[in-house]
Amino acid sequence: MRVLIAEDEVEIARALKLLLEKNRFSTDIVHNGRDALDYILNNSYDVVVLDIMMPKISGLDVLIQIRERKITVPVMLLTAKSEITDRVLGLDAGADDYLPKPFAASELIARVRALSRRSLSYTEAVLTLGNTTLDCNRYELSVEDRKLRLNNKEYQLMELFMHHPRFVFSTEHLMSKIWGNDTKTESDVVWTYIGFLRKKLKELSSSLEIKTVRGAGYSLEERLC
Repeated sequence: MRVLIAEDEVEIARALKLLLEKNRFSTDIVHNGRDALDYILNNSYDVVVLDIMMPKISGLDVLIQIRERKITVPVMLLTAKSEITDRVLGLDAGADDYLPKPFAASELIARVRALSRRSLSYTEAVLTLGNTTLDCNRYELSVEDRKLRLNNKEYQLMELFMHHPRFVFSTEHLMSKIWGNDTKTESDVVWTYIGFLRKKLKELSSSLEIKTVRGAGYSLEERLC
């Protein structure tokens, strides 16, 4: 799951990034409305956490502009403004949720999860393909009674693959979707984490395998035998 955090207060943005990444979300950060609009127009996000009071372009104006362009990404407004009239303005402009500061970390995570499920049009907490199950609450990959816990990036990759079996993802797409725009990580990290997942699938005796499609990328497929 990929989340854009648009928050002009640097320390709050960093705290949100750490909180979301701890809960298996990939994040990008921007600190003004102009950059927020640019990122939304040029990238694919599952959720946008958008502060209303930002420099250059307000969060509310960003929201209005993306809705005018028929961009339906779920948006949660995050702001110190808590009056009913401000909430109504935001919701009328096309926001999907509204969370005033200060907020509880657990509530923000729960709301972002709910919005991300809406963006993908699914509600399953468990994904199953072949003989293999991914528990999206426990971050566990299992086959029958054998279970292995996945780390953050392993889980994000496996979740993406299991939502789109047989779809070929390029290295560049995986880098953008899982590691985000702000990362300084080299693209070799994709190959490394694919290797980690392959090892765990083999250890579980999974019927699934991540295939390398030469010159194109990677896809998750079920072995026929």
